Amino acid sequence: MADTVLYEVSDGLATITLNRPEAMNALNVATKVALRDAVESAAADGAVRAILLTAAGDRAFCVGQDLKEHIGLLAADRETGSGQTMSTVREHYNPIVRALAGAAKPVVAAVNGVAAGAGFGFALAADYRIVADTAAFNTSFAGVALTADSGMSWTLPRVVGPGRAADLMLFPRTIGAQDAYELGIANRLVPAAELRAEAEKVARSLAEGPTVAYAALKEAMAYGLNHSLEETLEKEDELQTRAGQSEDHSIAVQAFVNKEKPKYLGR
Repeated sequence: MADTVLYEVSDGLATITLNRPEAMNALNVATKVALRDAVESAAADGAVRAILLTAAGDRAFCVGQDLKEHIGLLAADRETGSGQTMSTVREHYNPIVRALAGAAKPVVAAVNGVAAGAGFGFALAADYRIVADTAAFNTSFAGVALTADSGMSWTLPRVVGPGRAADLMLFPRTIGAQDAYELGIANRLVPAAELRAEAEKVARSLAEGPTVAYAALKEAMAYGLNHSLEETLEKEDELQTRAGQSEDHSIAVQAFVNKEKPKYLGR
């Protein structure tokens, strides 16, 4: 795995850190490959019970595609006629978003600075966003004559509503952390100096929680957004049966009866 992405697992928490602060954590090919591999590894690892996605430095979470590299790749495409440059959506961005959104465990994004383009999309693919008061967001795509990717055409309307999403997409601009909080993009707003500690605290609490129930909650909410009430009630029945058969449910009930704090096993 390239050193542009750091990956660490400790006590059930996988921490994935974008590590190109000198380039505002822009996504060159090496970084996209490493991030995809890290996220897919964390999602598939049964020992990982929560994922924390963050970034090095204090200027940017991720500004999206590395446009300096992108220019060279586009020029090479024109010479060869291969059209390979834009395959990055299929090969990199889509697998990253699928793994983040589809992981059967909670995903926390700690947004330390600017999140633009795909960087914004990756943050939206997380289940919970803790945002520094110095952070900012920008859809960016229309500003470089592109359409949405990294799942943002699906996630952004669901987070802020279709009207506001259209405004942010058609007229890309930087919105600050407070506005992001009021729009629902940020779940929690904290001073920049406290971001890492707060994000780790939240992510570790989730890593110690009832993993099967969290996975079911993620699945239920995603399902409910696209199905009727009757279909959703049936899905809730299915998922509640699954959660009720977990060891963690038995542990929780016994702990409640004994007036103790449950110690979940994640199964």
